[in-house]
Amino acid sequence: MEIVGILGLALAIMAIIYLSFKGLNIVVAAPLAAIIVIVCNQMNFFEALTGSENSYMAGLAGFLIKNFAIFLLGAMLGQYMDRSGATQRIAEVLLEKIGTDSPFRVLIALTIIGSVLTFGGISIFVVFFTLIPLARPIFKKLDINWELVSIPLFLGAGTYTMSMIPGTPSVQNAIPTTELGTTLTAAPLLGIAATITILIFGLWYMKHELDKSIKKGENFYSYLDGKPVPKEDQEAVTDQEKPGFMVSILPLLLLIVLILVFSKVPNIILIALTVAILCCAFLFRKYLPDQKDVLNKGASGAVGSSFGAASAVAFGAVLTSAPTFAVVQEALVNMPGPALVTLGVITALLSGVMAASGAIGTVVSQFAQPYLEMGIPAAVIHRVVVIGGGVLTVVPQSGAVIAFNSISGLDFKHGFKQAFIVSNGGFLLALIVTLILAGVLY
Repeated sequence: MEIVGILGLALAIMAIIYLSFKGLNIVVAAPLAAIIVIVCNQMNFFEALTGSENSYMAGLAGFLIKNFAIFLLGAMLGQYMDRSGATQRIAEVLLEKIGTDSPFRVLIALTIIGSVLTFGGISIFVVFFTLIPLARPIFKKLDINWELVSIPLFLGAGTYTMSMIPGTPSVQNAIPTTELGTTLTAAPLLGIAATITILIFGLWYMKHELDKSIKKGENFYSYLDGKPVPKEDQEAVTDQEKPGFMVSILPLLLLIVLILVFSKVPNIILIALTVAILCCAFLFRKYLPDQKDVLNKGASGAVGSSFGAASAVAFGAVLTSAPTFAVVQEALVNMPGPALVTLGVITALLSGVMAASGAIGTVVSQFAQPYLEMGIPAAVIHRVVVIGGGVLTVVPQSGAVIAFNSISGLDFKHGFKQAFIVSNGGFLLALIVTLILAGVLY
């Protein structure tokens, strides 16, 4: 029955990917895929679905407990910035400074903004809620296919600032420090080399996709495939209705400054988001006569995106609690090959199922000791594992992908391919360079 259980794991992963690509909401697709795991592994059906520990509902609730407030406040802030015309005003000023003759420079600017925000400790979900409404009028003005927005946002907010730049304060980079006794700047040469690698690849790919899109004659609405223009795009905001630039950008500046200055204060992200929302409510009151509608739409958006992301995590909870998952883990640990290569491969494969944080935490807590006993420096293990944890994070059941699609209005046919290549492909190249350099230096 062990083989049936292992096949069930593979079938469940393929099922959730297939159903997601076919347009089935992840809230429905995830429990269906989880049931495949439960049945094939002969797990207690209701205990695995609704039990208080290591169950589907426990995984769902755990994610919501940790993240729902961020989704809710982030969505409300995004609505305030968008509906008031603040994002349009900021976009206009950015275009005036950067110019409209080079769309590539605009994409680079978005990449840099995403990098600065995440390197400052701001969650990628918050970055999506704030930058996607900002990017939309810019893409519309330059008539760039909207699906290309996934490239600068995932490159800038979800790659090198997540695991490569020495000192980055991300959760992923912090996890190994408790188990290995390392620091956030572990193996700085490896981190810098990986950062340079993914930046070169990411910028090349971004330019390649942009040039290809322009050559094909695509425009902003090409992602719709002929479907009607979204209602919000038909409700243009006039120049007279927009706040000034300094007023428009103040809530975002306040958000960033509060998080950076008070980074050690518990729940500072929630506090900073709340302050930014209150700032918006006061500064934009002239431009938003019905703020109740803004809050309602923010809340509605938060429910969809947060439950989608939580459902993906819940599926992972069932998958990793299956008896045969331990067998798969053991097989990965015992795979032949150079030690650092197997370490990177193990983390990369687990990241596709457990997400980056789960894969990194599992590897450093359960698998790192044998590698330490081989004489491999803890700092090298830290950097290899953290970079390997990003190789398969952009998958259909990823919480970040689901949140991105929900906020941007894109789907798996538009934008996912670009995010997959720039993120997963970039992480893979960075991991290869890291392994080669580690073999030379250590």
